[in-house]
Amino acid sequence: MPVLIIVFLRFGIATPTEVSVMSTLYALVVSGLVYRDLTLAKLQHAAVEAGISTGVVLLIIMASSIVGWIVTYEQLPAAFTQFATETLQSPWLIILAMNLIMLATGMFIDLPAAVLLLTPMFVPLASAVGMDTVQLGIMMIINLSIGLYHPPIGTTLFITSTIAKVRIGDVVIELIPFYAVAIGILLGFAYLPWLTLH
Repeated sequence: MPVLIIVFLRFGIATPTEVSVMSTLYALVVSGLVYRDLTLAKLQHAAVEAGISTGVVLLIIMASSIVGWIVTYEQLPAAFTQFATETLQSPWLIILAMNLIMLATGMFIDLPAAVLLLTPMFVPLASAVGMDTVQLGIMMIINLSIGLYHPPIGTTLFITSTIAKVRIGDVVIELIPFYAVAIGILLGFAYLPWLTLH
């Protein structure tokens, strides 16, 4: 199965969704015909567990969509952009403020929706402080990716801890070294343009 997944993804034979379906079918065939340990009771138990996990994930996504709608409706990023341009004078402070708002937004909203929401507002702000749009794009993706697994409301953090049946606090403690590395990389791309542009 690992060979199937790596080969099909690496050479673009199938999309990640298609590979996951093929892996599931492969597991069913091997378990049912080769090992012969797949019973109807086990299949039913697996279907119930998958349904519960999917339901939890969908509830989290639903809650994050509601928060995203509120953020969009209230025009909070636009208000922040106006505040930053009027109040903050130093470019490094504006970049820091952009990072903070992206981290906060990434905790509530999925990455594609957050990019669509924030890009029109941050491009003029980045241009005003002399930041290249490529640098802004990389900074934005790193920021929003960190927000997905950052406490207290990171959607991926909730989903993974629910699937693994582990307390969120325990997951966060184990992730501390990863947070440190991610924040270091983020600051490098935010304040060192040569990392992006050369």
